[in-house]
Amino acid sequence: MRHNKAINHLGRKSGHRKALLANMASSLILKKRITTTVAKAKALKSYVEPLITKSKEDTTHSRRVVFSYLKDKYAVTELFRVISPKIASRPGGYTRVLHTGFRKGDAAEMALIELVDFNEAALASTTKKATEAKKTTRRSRSKKAESKTEAPAVEASPVETPAEQTAENNDAPEMETPKSE
Repeated sequence: MRHNKAINHLGRKSGHRKALLANMASSLILKKRITTTVAKAKALKSYVEPLITKSKEDTTHSRRVVFSYLKDKYAVTELFRVISPKIASRPGGYTRVLHTGFRKGDAAEMALIELVDFNEAALASTTKKATEAKKTTRRSRSKKAESKTEAPAVEASPVETPAEQTAENNDAPEMETPKSE
């Protein structure tokens, strides 16, 4: 049975493990995304998320507590000044672990761990999907209702014919090109 075996020791003594997680957490905070093994990424997630929650309250005490874990004043400054305001409304789940495949040398399973609110590509795609989403219903509508909604839309958008467009372009004054001598 696995009673009282909640912590993954990562094959290291406690001092080595604490230093490893502190260094990885500092790197994650400063770089916003790091690549590591899956086991280390999962251990780092449970290590760094309480620190990010602690950073929501910017007091001297919370800064000292976070510094006692990270041991890097630049990472603490970045956490409290940049990351904390961005994640203030999020109720947890600040990191994301993405499996990337296997390492070539020893076939260790690799993962990418990143801060959720700092992945611009994912944020752009979610906002794009939200704006493009149509309001649809699962029930069918009568054909009369569809024709009524489509007809005003056609009348509301006037379309210019190509003849009108060329006439507008011809009315514009032509610019004289300077002659080179």
